[in-house]
Order: sequence, then structure tokens, then C-alpha cells
Amino acid sequence: MNDLFSTPRPKTAPSKAAPSKTAGSKSADKGNNPADARGTNAPALSVSEISSSIKRELETRFDRVRVRGEISGLKRAASGHIYMSLKDENAVLSVICWRGQASKLSVDPQDGLEVIVTGRITSYPGRSNYQIVIDSMEVAGEGALLKLLQERKKKLASEGLFADERKRVIPFLPEVIGVVTSPTGAVIRDIMHRLSDRFPRRVLVWPVLVQGDGAAEQVANAIDGFNALDPNGDIPRPDTLIVARGGGSLEDLWAFNEEVVVRAAANSKIPLISAVGHETDTTLIDFASDKRAPTPTAAAEMAVPVRAELIGEVQNIGRRIYAGANRLMGERRMQVEALARGLPDPRRLIEEKTQRLDDRVERMRNAMKGFLRHQTSELSELSARLPHPKQQILLASHHLSALSDRFDGVSEQIIPVRQFEMEKLDSGRRMSSATALRLERAKNELTSLERVLEGVSYKNVLKRGFSVVRGADGNVLTTTDISDGTKLNIEFADNAVIEAVAGGDGETGGPSGSMTPKTTPKSGAKKAPKTKKSDASDTAQGSLL
Repeated sequence: MNDLFSTPRPKTAPSKAAPSKTAGSKSADKGNNPADARGTNAPALSVSEISSSIKRELETRFDRVRVRGEISGLKRAASGHIYMSLKDENAVLSVICWRGQASKLSVDPQDGLEVIVTGRITSYPGRSNYQIVIDSMEVAGEGALLKLLQERKKKLASEGLFADERKRVIPFLPEVIGVVTSPTGAVIRDIMHRLSDRFPRRVLVWPVLVQGDGAAEQVANAIDGFNALDPNGDIPRPDTLIVARGGGSLEDLWAFNEEVVVRAAANSKIPLISAVGHETDTTLIDFASDKRAPTPTAAAEMAVPVRAELIGEVQNIGRRIYAGANRLMGERRMQVEALARGLPDPRRLIEEKTQRLDDRVERMRNAMKGFLRHQTSELSELSARLPHPKQQILLASHHLSALSDRFDGVSEQIIPVRQFEMEKLDSGRRMSSATALRLERAKNELTSLERVLEGVSYKNVLKRGFSVVRGADGNVLTTTDISDGTKLNIEFADNAVIEAVAGGDGETGGPSGSMTPKTTPKSGAKKAPKTKKSDASDTAQGSLL
């Protein structure tokens, strides 16, 4: 081991200025310097071989160690592995936790947290450093636990998990009570004994670990499992939950400070009573639960009332109701008797009303008979005034004959007139058709003339590169009409009109005359390109075009 980790001495090259030695001297030197002989005879190891030897020696010598230190440089890789360092005041040790073990750690690693890790020492030849691969972690010391507890409490409180508006009312008398605790401890016996003394109820126990690795996950799964039960299923859903554990140290109760347990208690739809530890013990589940009990026995007392007290209270209320009913009935009886003295005899009232009813019936019968006699006499008088139906039919026949004669006379006069008017309208319709045909022909002739007019228009000539020169009065000018100083209006194919003044050194109005623009183009016309001054070599037409 000492030879393996000893620092190799570098070989020194012989000096070039040193005199050469004979073979005998070399052999003598080798015999006198055993270190040189050992270095010469030892086989040369490769870098991989020496690294493998170191790695094998480390893993054999430090196969299982526990190391205490402060976490720093925590990194969570995308693959799920955790890389960090453990340090104290004198040294730093690299730490690796593979993904499979990272999810099983009982402590959530954080920078600055002092922990104790368990694992094996190994080396990483790629960087020539050594490291520890851990599979478990625990908090070192109660002070570090309290610090972690306070930080976790602040984090969960900021999310609103401890808010009072989230807490539910515990049912007064639940039918079924669910208990999450260890099935072998004294806690479940205390709860059952207290429930049987106060008010026996049906109890469902979900056995869990209450301490050590995996305890927090089991408690959280139990709470979620009770909430997932069907209220109408074979296993009834509890009306109240009790999460209980006996007293212990902060480390023993740490499972009930885990975030997974606190979130399960806060998200429980069933009202939950936490009874973890003794009265002086406080865990984070106490803040997330709907009610905190100082002990498991007190939790059973909060869950159900005392049956004997309820029976006594019910009996007391029954006696009070019976006494109150008797008193109320006596008061009402006295009031009825007092009111009865002020009322007349009901029999006398009924007799008077009966006599009045008989009188009204008799009067109604007499009135009905007189009314019928009167209506019968009026009907006889009216029937005598009406004519006989045969007479009415005869009069109507005469009237119809008179109307028929009048209709025949009128129809002989009106029908010829209406026939004449219809013939007149028909001839007018034929005349309107001929008029429309003439209009269509005239329209076609007008269109042909428009095409001819457009063909002979000077606009088409302008489009071939020519222009029109007009005077100030708008008349077209020729070369004989232009003199020096004549104002000109030149129109081009794009409807642009340029105002110019004729001028030059030739004869007035001659072909060698020049044009000098005076004004800008009119509004809406494009600006004409600038023209160069005419030279003596210009054509006879000059710059007029």
C-alpha cells in the first residue's frame, strides 16, 4: 500500500558534458546504487494500469464508510443523478448519488446542510480524483434538522397549505373512523380503548411504518388511500381520519415533517386529526391537519363525544321539552277559555243563518217562476210579428229576378267597350316592340360612328410621337403663324400641355426658329423633359416638335 501511493522519483538525464564511462564502471555504479537498479528492473506501467490499481485498492480498503460533512455545489443532472461535495474546514470530498438511490434518500439534499452519508470510496480515472458513491443520507445533528424544518415550514406556508380557510370541521359523530398508525404499537390500543369508553364506532386501521426509511411514503399513501375509497363500496369511506404516533426525538418524528406527508394531509378531503408525539412535540403535519391533538388519546376524545353524556343531555332536553309543552298547552287553554267567553252561542248563530237560508231559497224559487212567465209572453209577441218563411222566400226570389234583368242590360253595354280597350292595349304593345327594335338599330349605328370618329381623331396621331402646337387662343398654328415671342401651348400624347415662347436668331417664324419654355406644365400634366438648345446643325423642323 505504501509503495503504491509513494511518489515516484523523476529520472535525471545524464549530462552531455560528463565523460563517457566504461562498461565496467557502469556495472560498478549499478551495484553501488540499488535505487537505480530497482528503477531499471521494474516494469513500466501504463496510466490505465496504475489508475485501475488505485481504483481497486480504494474500493477494497473503503468498501463501506460513513462520512460527515456540509453539502456544497449541489447539482441535479437531467438524467436524475445527483452530484455534490462534502466539505469541512480542511478538505472537500466529491459525492455521487445515482438516480436509483436518489429517489430513496430520506433527506432532501440542500446546500449548507450538514449530513452523514453512507457509501463506498472509488476513483474516477478520467480526472484522477477520488469520490464517494452514496446510497443513504441522514441529517447530522438536531440543529441541522431544526434549520431544515424551519425552511420547509416557511416554504409550505408560502404555498398556503397551513391557511385556516383550508381547514374543515370535524364531524360531531362519525360513523367510521380511519386510523393511520403502526398496528403493533400502544397507540392503536389507546385509541381503541378510548373510543370504546366514550362512544364505540367502527374503526378502519391502515398499518404503516411511523419511523425510518419509507415511513413518510407509507403515511402519505395511507391518507390518499382512505380518500380514494368509495363511500358506497364494500369498505366504507371514513368520516374522520386520525394520524397518530407515540412520542420520540426529533429524528424519530421526522417522517411526519416530510413534504409528501404534509401535502397529503393538506389535500385530504376527509377531515383529519393529527396526534403525533406528546403535547410538546410539534410536526409539520400538525399545521396542515384540520385539528391537532396533543396525544393519540386526546385525538380519540376529539373524534367522538361521550355516549353517557349525550344520553343524559338528550334526557335533560326531553324533560325540558315536555315541561315546556305542558306549560304552553296550559297557557293556550287559558287563552281559549278567555276568548270563548266573549263569543256568542254557536248553536244560536247556526239557527239564525239556517232560517235566513230557507227564506232566500223560497224567494229565489218564486222569482224564477215569474221570470219564466215574463219571457214566455215576450216570445209569443215576437213570434207573432215575424213574417212566414214562405213569404220571405217569395220576396227574395222577386228581388233576385230584378237584379238579373239589370245585370243583363248592363253587360250588353260594358262588354263591347272592354273588348275595344283590350284590342287597343294589344296594338300598343306591338308598337312598343317595334320602337325597341328601332332603338337597338340606332344604338348600333351610333357605336359604329363612334369607332370611326375615334379612328380619325388626332389623339391617335399624338400616340405615334407627334404633338399639337396651339396659340394662346387655342387655335392650331403652322410655321407661318409663329413669330419671335409668340406664346405656344404644346400638347403631347399623355395629355401634358407645355406653355412656351418662340424665339431664335433666324428669320421670324422661319424654320430655324427656337422654342423657349416660359411656364411649368399645367396641373395634372407630366413635366416635359428638358430640351437642349438648338444648334446650327439641327434639322429644318427645329425644336418645335
